[in-house]
Amino acid sequence: MSSEAGAGIAHPMRGPNKFKLGVFSMNADGGLALTKVPERWSASWDDVAAAARIADEGGLDFLLPIARWKGFGGEMNSREYSYETFTFAAALAGITKRIALFSTVHVPMVHPVFAAKALATVDHASGGRAGLNIVCGWNPEEFDLFGLEMIENRYDQGLEWFDIIQRIYTEDAPFDYEGEYYQLRNVSGKPRPVQQPRPITLNAAFSPPGRDFAAKAADYLFTTFSEIDKAHEPLDDMKKRSAETGRDVGVFTTCYVVCRPTQAEAEDYYDYYSRQMVDEESLDIYMAGKSKFSGSHDADAYKLYRQRFAAGGGSYPLVGTPEHIASELEKISGVGFAGTALSFVNYRDELPFFNDSVLPLLREAGLRES
Repeated sequence: MSSEAGAGIAHPMRGPNKFKLGVFSMNADGGLALTKVPERWSASWDDVAAAARIADEGGLDFLLPIARWKGFGGEMNSREYSYETFTFAAALAGITKRIALFSTVHVPMVHPVFAAKALATVDHASGGRAGLNIVCGWNPEEFDLFGLEMIENRYDQGLEWFDIIQRIYTEDAPFDYEGEYYQLRNVSGKPRPVQQPRPITLNAAFSPPGRDFAAKAADYLFTTFSEIDKAHEPLDDMKKRSAETGRDVGVFTTCYVVCRPTQAEAEDYYDYYSRQMVDEESLDIYMAGKSKFSGSHDADAYKLYRQRFAAGGGSYPLVGTPEHIASELEKISGVGFAGTALSFVNYRDELPFFNDSVLPLLREAGLRES
């Protein structure tokens, strides 16, 4: 796959920063935090647009939305208020200049012929900055919303879905497709994307079937870990799986950030929003669903790290001073991760301090370019 985007400029995910940083889940209310604090992320468009510009102008590498169709109940019903991700990326293309813009797509809910056209549209609108996060689905209530059954072998469907998109982008003549999940006639689609042969793809997975899918269809795997000193396992496993397919799949992770001038301030706020002000009912629903259906975390994580699910979807905590957070990111990079997606309680309010205080330290450490 070419690393070049529009006008010969490298796609930000292929850019010079050794350790890539992105913003995660900004398209949904609450972000990843199941909290009731007044300043929780509302995902109003004005705030989203402002935060996207802050991330873009600060030099961050990508914006990665989640795909949500229903909320998680409880008092706040977090993530019910969320923007569809193809149109989200296309809208942000017009107000950003260099940051990568991903669309997150649930394979069973979005037809591959439509997805190919929508993704190519975003790639042209952004000058070659589009990306595709392929999700095969895990939430049965969302499947019910579409009148779909949640089949066991969703990753097999995902591979057919991905194959169809690739063929639309690369074949000159219309084609028929006879698969187990798709039977299509006279398929074609123009324009082709700016990125050739296709935009960058990623897949968020923890389970073995998910990692196998990423080895075949993704340029980057997003996965979780509980402790940095044990994080080599998903990296080693993914390296082995991608080698078996003759590909080199980079591995990213996700973290949530509470960055304050002092460690005490950061820890106090962390405790406030994710313990004292947690939406307990929503958290119970979310954790039960993820544990039963998603396979996105180690089974022990649900028992040991309830606060992490309240604070940031079960991802790894970056809580403390800029120096502490930079040190943690250095360790994550040192283990072998290519980057991380970051969430905040309030992106618009908190991104400026992160950009001004943490990014210079990462540049000094050789993980980021000027």
